[in-house]
Amino acid sequence: MVRRKPSMGRQKIEIKRIQNEEARQVCFSKRRTGLFKKASELSILCGAEIGVVVFSPAGKAFSFGHPSVDVVFDRFLTGNPHHGSSGGPAADSRRGAVVRELNRQYMELHGLVDAERKRRDALEEAMKAEQGGRPCWWDNNVDSLGLEELEEYEKKLLELRNNVAKIADQLLHEALARKQQQQQQQHYPMGGAAVGLPGPFAIKNEDAIHPSLGGLSFGHGFF
Repeated sequence: MVRRKPSMGRQKIEIKRIQNEEARQVCFSKRRTGLFKKASELSILCGAEIGVVVFSPAGKAFSFGHPSVDVVFDRFLTGNPHHGSSGGPAADSRRGAVVRELNRQYMELHGLVDAERKRRDALEEAMKAEQGGRPCWWDNNVDSLGLEELEEYEKKLLELRNNVAKIADQLLHEALARKQQQQQQQHYPMGGAAVGLPGPFAIKNEDAIHPSLGGLSFGHGFF
């Protein structure tokens, strides 16, 4: 019986500034997404009002707030626990119902994305098996290609990109069509589809931080 080498277990990662600028920006983007996701979960699970502002290494501001950043900050600056709130408990209840519905929609879409990712992986494995383990043409070493071969290689890459874009658009339209059909068959808490919500549930940042934060308010910011 072969004796297994003892594991050192989980190692503690030293927290220190990342020196590589590109790696630092990637880490910031991932950690910011995780921070906003946790804030969203806290607001959904506990009904908490949250305001978060983060500045990137380049000095750009990103924000997340529930019900909105302005409402939370106004309450903090004025010291009035009811400042910025509207509609009282009934409005809070309706907003909570909408947030739960949006979260449910996100989980369904997340499931669709996982299913399509598994489908993609299966197709890639099938392509590898069909080629008998040979590398695909786009994996060739371009350094050894001549001018005409490079032009043909570029043409094929553009065709491949366009084909992938068409398939992705088709899959997205099909998923949205199925989602719209499901919404039409459901009764929403506010008597209508949970899209195009006014006020604090409008998405202000087209550069979405995370899908799970859809329907909540964001500020603007880029690297």
